[in-house]
Amino acid sequence: MKCTQYFLFIKQRPDRAIIKEEWILDTIKKPVKTGVQSDGRIRKWKFIREVGKYLRVVLLEDGETVHNAFFDRNFKEGEK
Repeated sequence: MKCTQYFLFIKQRPDRAIIKEEWILDTIKKPVKTGVQSDGRIRKWKFIREVGKYLRVVLLEDGETVHNAFFDRNFKEGEK
């Protein structure tokens, strides 16, 4: 899995350390929603059953380098 230096640093936080790499990869491959930010970064969401929360993965413009991953408490499936 390709990732930014920022992600390598931020994933050490206690609230991020619980996020499994397999969850990130699954979110990238099979998201319930995908969006593009104004800066070109790609956002993908997937419900992670084990924790009962939605994971948001932010990718760089290349669509494969992980820049951020966190549980998005504000995400509601079906929203535009």
